[in-house]
Amino acid sequence: MIPTSHPPAGEIARLAARALLEVQAVHFNAREPFTLASGLPSPTYIDCRKLISYPRLRATLMDFLVVTVMREAGFEAFDNVAGGETAGIPFAAFVAERLALPMSYVRKKPKGYGRNARIEGLMTEGQRVLLVEDMTTDGGSKLSFVDAIRETGATCAHTAVIFSYGIFPEIARTLGDHGVALHSLCTWWDVLAEAKAQGHFDAETLAGVEAFLHDPRGWQDARKG
Repeated sequence: MIPTSHPPAGEIARLAARALLEVQAVHFNAREPFTLASGLPSPTYIDCRKLISYPRLRATLMDFLVVTVMREAGFEAFDNVAGGETAGIPFAAFVAERLALPMSYVRKKPKGYGRNARIEGLMTEGQRVLLVEDMTTDGGSKLSFVDAIRETGATCAHTAVIFSYGIFPEIARTLGDHGVALHSLCTWWDVLAEAKAQGHFDAETLAGVEAFLHDPRGWQDARKG
């Protein structure tokens, strides 16, 4: 069912951040940083996959994501919803159900046998496809999925995520140069603000995270190796 309630964007961001904190999807550790997939250190880590195990939270956040997309892209802007393998697949299914649209998913690489497909499900030429993922850092990982969608003859000018880092300014250029607009519910700044408001983590940890958010590349460069 398409949600009819349209909370302000700021309230959506606050509640999405609270949900991520409530299910302990947010991890902060400035003393012993996490290693990201890029190999770079970070005092922050987030696991949006946990949300699929919490029906009330995931239903609320999927309503928020649909409302955000309709508000920013249009009510009749899409013909198909595609999830990126693997984390985006369940969220794409939830969004497609709410929008009453076909759902498909995009493999990270060709299947390797049979049709050697990257697109699973039905996607046809001329369809306007919304790419749904759980999160994005700098936007680069979305480009391969977008290209695979476009190879079918469909178009993909929008991607929607629950969480965007919101600290790397190059994301707008990376996606924009590829003709893709990003829609997200919240960022690290929203999570930090809600963590402070709710008393999550100690003051030293929050201060360390805030220092990282203000200069993530400098913070990482100082701790490489």
